[in-house]
Amino acid sequence: MDWLRIDVVIFVRPVVVNQFCSLQFFSEGRLSIAPHGLVFDMSEPWLYPTVLLCVYGFFSSLRPSEPFLTAYLMGPEKNLTETEVVNEIYPVWTYSYLALLFPVFLATDYLCYKPVIILQGASFIVTYAMLVKVQGVLAMQFMEFFYGVATATEIAYYSYIYSVVDPVQYQRVTGYCRSITLVGSAVGSLAGQVLVSVAQVRLVYLSVITLASAIVGFAAPWFLPVASKSLFFHQRTKGLGKGAVEDRVGDVAVGLMEDEECKSPRSAGEPGAVIRGMKPGGGRSSNLMGVLRILWGDFLQCYSSSTLLAWSVWWALSTCGYFQVVNYSQALWEKVLPSKEYEIYNGYVETVSTLLGAMAAFSVSFVKISWTDWGELALCVFSVVIAVAVYLMDTVRNIWVCYASYVVFRGTYMLLITIATYQIAANLCMRRYALVFGVNTFIALLLQTLLTLIVVDNVGLGLDIFPQFMIYASYFAVIAIIFLVAGLYKVVLRCRSEPARQSVGRDSTGSDSTAETGES
Repeated sequence: MDWLRIDVVIFVRPVVVNQFCSLQFFSEGRLSIAPHGLVFDMSEPWLYPTVLLCVYGFFSSLRPSEPFLTAYLMGPEKNLTETEVVNEIYPVWTYSYLALLFPVFLATDYLCYKPVIILQGASFIVTYAMLVKVQGVLAMQFMEFFYGVATATEIAYYSYIYSVVDPVQYQRVTGYCRSITLVGSAVGSLAGQVLVSVAQVRLVYLSVITLASAIVGFAAPWFLPVASKSLFFHQRTKGLGKGAVEDRVGDVAVGLMEDEECKSPRSAGEPGAVIRGMKPGGGRSSNLMGVLRILWGDFLQCYSSSTLLAWSVWWALSTCGYFQVVNYSQALWEKVLPSKEYEIYNGYVETVSTLLGAMAAFSVSFVKISWTDWGELALCVFSVVIAVAVYLMDTVRNIWVCYASYVVFRGTYMLLITIATYQIAANLCMRRYALVFGVNTFIALLLQTLLTLIVVDNVGLGLDIFPQFMIYASYFAVIAIIFLVAGLYKVVLRCRSEPARQSVGRDSTGSDSTAETGES
């Protein structure tokens, strides 16, 4: 026998966890063991870019230092105070993320993804190199800025694959590319905790390992195929009359046409229609204005739906609070149980909360409930759970209660953000979903910036960590009240409309009976 071929086929169902991660395992692959080594069958055109993107996603998410960042900054290596870390350094990430989000959104589409993915990889390397080498508050603020660049450019990682594979493979590759980041995050957190607890490794070496992982991952995106289309600037549209397909840059024929992404006939004058963006001889500015007109039309079309608006409001409000709690939870734990005096278990907590959140999101597909009717009340109930979890973290001040509350907090948020994702994406094309995702995230960051500026930053109140978390608990309580009112209002409307429908039904039945009597 010259070579041995092994075919491995595993079938599982894909499940989206949230906008940041999802759960799905590889469903099909072929591994050949030949005399010259192992060969993975790359005959499927979608497989090569997917594998490269997954390699990059895994290593860029493998961050053993992440659960111990606050302890590291306040430890002997950096020797920063709580006020410097919480009130001066961490807010820079929020500000930079907000400032970069919209320009990066447009640049990602215009540059066709790959250069922005490379920029993200480089930003991770700079971030962790600075974390290892440099000292001082100003240097750490620059470090947070580069981390903001890496976070803002994450959209390129999650959207690139749709430009190089056929639509029939979208669900599969989405699961692969998103689940691998979940695996990388969980493995990194667990590895960091084991190294700290078992091997007694210093925290600085966790940052070195994270830097090495980022460098390894940085090699993969250079070999990605260049995307030939994008959602806005480089659309592939059907020509009129002949049905031919051609690539254009913001230059789409005016008149009655089918939006290939959204699959709905529109005239060019309607909101959401693809509008001529660049005339012959036009420049980049006209192309940009055309894209902005498309975005504005799609924005009006999407948010005219009351259901989508309700879920988007919850998405933006809750994501703002989620970012704040996740960003500053380590500072709270450090205050409750100082890492200089006690052993901490942040890595285990991050691992458990990530996996539990994935399991909670997986369970959504098995829940049979009319979210259209009861969605607001469900959001109210779960927002109360989140508010109570944050309140317990703040007031009990026992590290195990803090850890347990954090796990409940993250699991509940991931469950709800999954439901919100399903409800929003159900009736939207990919282009409009990308827009809604971007707008909701932008609003969340805008709210987070205001909250950070007022509550955290020394420019504002510059509060201690415990008063901060009391405000965050109250914030989620307000969200619960908002959706309680919205849910009760919908129930009242439904109860009032029910007798009217029954009356119409009786009138219709009576008219039919009268007609039958007259005929006889």
